[in-house]
Amino acid sequence: MTIPTEKITTEPTLNPGDEAEPGTLGAAEDICDACSGKGKLANGSACTECGGTGRVMRGIGGG
Repeated sequence: MTIPTEKITTEPTLNPGDEAEPGTLGAAEDICDACSGKGKLANGSACTECGGTGRVMRGIGGG
C-alpha cells in the first residue's frame, strides 16, 4: 500500500511584481503600480502583478 505524501515548502510565494522575497535585507513592501494598491484591475479581476494583495516587495535604497 502506498501512502500519498504532500510536498511541503517553506519558501515564500512570490508574485510577478515582487523584486525580492519578504525579509530580504534592503527590500520593503510597496504599493503595486499595476492596481494602485487595490488588488483588483479595472475589469474587476484580481491583479496578477501582486496576486490580489495590492502590495509588492521592492528593493529600497540605492547607491
